[in-house]
Amino acid sequence: MTNSDPKDVRTGSGPVKPAAEDASQSIGAVPRRRIAVAEALRNNWLEIWYQPKIDLKRKCLAGAEALARIRHPELGVLLPGDFFPDVVDDNLAELVQHALLAPLLDWTMFEEAGFNLHLAINVPASVLFKLPIPRLVAQYRPSSPRWPGLILQVTEDEIARDIALAGEIASQLRVSGISIAIDDFGAGYSSFSSLRHLPFAELKINRSFVSGCATNATNAAICQTAIDLAHRFGAVVVAEGIESNVDLQALMVMGCDFGQGMLIAPPMPKERFLELLRNRMSKPRAATPEPARVAPRPTGRVA
Repeated sequence: MTNSDPKDVRTGSGPVKPAAEDASQSIGAVPRRRIAVAEALRNNWLEIWYQPKIDLKRKCLAGAEALARIRHPELGVLLPGDFFPDVVDDNLAELVQHALLAPLLDWTMFEEAGFNLHLAINVPASVLFKLPIPRLVAQYRPSSPRWPGLILQVTEDEIARDIALAGEIASQLRVSGISIAIDDFGAGYSSFSSLRHLPFAELKINRSFVSGCATNATNAAICQTAIDLAHRFGAVVVAEGIESNVDLQALMVMGCDFGQGMLIAPPMPKERFLELLRNRMSKPRAATPEPARVAPRPTGRVA
C-alpha cells in the first residue's frame, strides 16, 4: 500500500495550511466562554480531528493523532482548553470513550483511501484504569488483518504515579492490539529507576524541548538523550510540536522516528484529513514500503 511520496516529508507538496474551519481560524482575541462536555455530548457537538504523523526515516505519512474538538453553533470550533478543565469524572469517561471509538470506526475509511495508519488518542490515566478499553476495542476494531492497532497516549507524570498498575493494564491492552505511548516526555518527573519499568512502545518528546532543538544546546541534548533512551528500550520516538525546518532537520539527524506539528500539518476535521489522503493517492509517486508499526515490547517491564 503506497503511503507518500518518498521525497516529501510533508503530507503534500508543501505544508498543509489550516482550512477555514480549522481551530486556528476560530480562536480570536476575545475570551471564549467554556462549554460543558455534557452539553456538547448531548447535542452531538463533539468532533474528532486528526493531526498527521510523519515517518521521518521513510519520509511518508505513517499515522495521526485523534484530538477532541467541540463545534458550537454560535461560538465555532472550541479547543480542549475551552471545555476540558471543567470535565467531571463521568463525563470524562464518556468523552474518552467517544474519542476511542472514532479512530476505530474511521480507520477503515483511511485504509480505503490507500493508507494504513497507526492512530493514537490521548487517555488520562484515571480513565485508562477504569474504562473497559479491551472490550470496546474488541467490539469496534476494524476487521481488516492490516489494522496495526491503536496507540493510547498517557502523560509521563500520570503513568509514573502507579507503575505496577500501569504494567498490568498495558499487558491486558497488548492482547487487544493496543500499545502505550508516554506523552509529554521530559515535562514529568519520573526517575530512571521507575522509567525502566514503564510499559511503553512509543515516547513523545514534549514540544518545549523540540522547539529550538536545532539551535539550543540544552534542548538538543534532551531530545538526543530521549531518542537514544527510547531506542535502548526498544521503543520509537515522536517529536511533537515541530514548527521549523531547521528543527525538523536536526531531529532527523538525531535519529528521531516520527514527527508531528504545524510545520507538517495542523489538526483537521476528519473530512479534510480524508480529502488530504485521497489527494495524495491521486498524485503519481514511486511505491514506498509499509509504514513502520509501533511494535509492542514483549513484556511490560525491562530488567
